[in-house]
Amino acid sequence: MSYYSLKTEQKLPISMHEAWDFFSSPKNLSKITPKHMGFTITNKPSETMFEGQIITYKVSPLFGIKINWMTEITTVKNHEYFIDEQRFGPYSLWHHRHHFSEIEGGVKMTDEVNYKLPFGIIGSIAHRIFIKNKLKSIFEYREKVLIDIFGQF
Repeated sequence: MSYYSLKTEQKLPISMHEAWDFFSSPKNLSKITPKHMGFTITNKPSETMFEGQIITYKVSPLFGIKINWMTEITTVKNHEYFIDEQRFGPYSLWHHRHHFSEIEGGVKMTDEVNYKLPFGIIGSIAHRIFIKNKLKSIFEYREKVLIDIFGQF
């Protein structure tokens, strides 16, 4: 049983208030997800997140196959961090911590994702061959989009 981690950091030239307002709004998820993934929210989450909030979506992470995914916002500490966890979807485990800290000239955003794939050895092979790189490319896309929206740090 292999568990994996991915950690990314990005500095944005915006205030903590602007960062929190953007990232705590579920409607902005589609703006920072690659278009080819067909990301669509299927329920009607509130404008701002809260602990216990459920967000459901359809997404096509691989081969254009649409899957349902449900996450729950399990922890929120305003203007500091929030955590989303998969309740059902493509992973055996998905725990994503979004952390924000004020730095001179802006905000540093750190994402830590811990995840596990299903299907044992087949999942491990798939991770090595393409899933690890696919996840990295999603976060690289997000970094570019956020620069387009907020500017280069």
